[in-house]
Amino acid sequence: MRFSEEFRDKDLVRDIAGRLKKLGTAPATIMEVCGTHTMAAARFGLKELLPPPVRLVSGPGCPVCVTAQEDLDGFLALAERPGIILASFGDMLRVPGTCISLEKLRAQGAAVKVVYSPLDAVDLAKQEKEKQVVFFGVGFETTMPATAVAIQVAAADQVANFSVFCVHKTMPEALKALLSGGEVKVSGLLCPGHVTTIIGASAYDFIPRDFGIPCAVTGFEPLDLLLGIESILRQLSRGEVKVENVYTRAVPAEPNPRAQALLNEVFAPSDAKWRGLGVIPGSGVSIREKYQTFDARSRFAEILARVPPPPPSACRCGDILRGVMHPKECPLFGKVCSPSQPIGPCMVSSEGACAAVYRYGRE
Repeated sequence: MRFSEEFRDKDLVRDIAGRLKKLGTAPATIMEVCGTHTMAAARFGLKELLPPPVRLVSGPGCPVCVTAQEDLDGFLALAERPGIILASFGDMLRVPGTCISLEKLRAQGAAVKVVYSPLDAVDLAKQEKEKQVVFFGVGFETTMPATAVAIQVAAADQVANFSVFCVHKTMPEALKALLSGGEVKVSGLLCPGHVTTIIGASAYDFIPRDFGIPCAVTGFEPLDLLLGIESILRQLSRGEVKVENVYTRAVPAEPNPRAQALLNEVFAPSDAKWRGLGVIPGSGVSIREKYQTFDARSRFAEILARVPPPPPSACRCGDILRGVMHPKECPLFGKVCSPSQPIGPCMVSSEGACAAVYRYGRE
């Protein structure tokens, strides 16, 4: 369904769309950092409401998509040892590794369980005491606290057969790397509301200060996105650069102190490899020594040491995540790569740019 068919408050939509047209007389490229923003913009046809000089490009805000192929292959390799149960959120199930996916592993008889929270994986370990349960810790600051709680609960309850394969990442350092690279000239950034409930809107102060572009923290409803776009165009028209929070009903200016204390207790900053962006210093987290017994990378180091590096791929997901390529420009898009037979994560993830364009923007 297009935006005009589904959203009820059409007068407000027309009002904002009219203001956008007045503000959007100069060319502007706005990056929607979050994959949820990308999917919402495609689903509701928001690009159709923008003035022609204004365009949206996707960024590195899909946690499934930015998970490095090496990390995915490492997690998949753990299935080779008998007695290991791989626990993961459902959105990782069909993401293709170099040789296989979790879905295909399960079809071949491997113990792969879909869980709805990390605590479900802890409960599974309590039930399967003779087996090792490894949870795939994927996601940004939004999902990190739940993984931290699961590790604390496992430690308190002495669940020795539970561990976490941690590939959690943090958003600000990735944005610094992206903007410093200079490959894509963006006029402003739409920053994700859910991540910002944890880190606070002030975490993006470096964007206007160091890179001279405005940004807006916004939610995920159509009006939230339009208000964020309007904020950026308004700032550009006035020559302003600042962080504007248009999602004040959920996002504070400062970090969530309880969440930050929890994350600092369990995790330590570390370098992380991102698909399309390479290794970004300080953009990931590792499990602190206090909880190292629950670190799957340490527990199964001998298996991970045997995982070969992935070969080159024709998939251009990395370029799409950096905003330098549109999904339709990938030579695989819609030909050999589709949601039913994905070659890369951008096509299979529910927040992937390729999936959004394939489903809503193929005309």
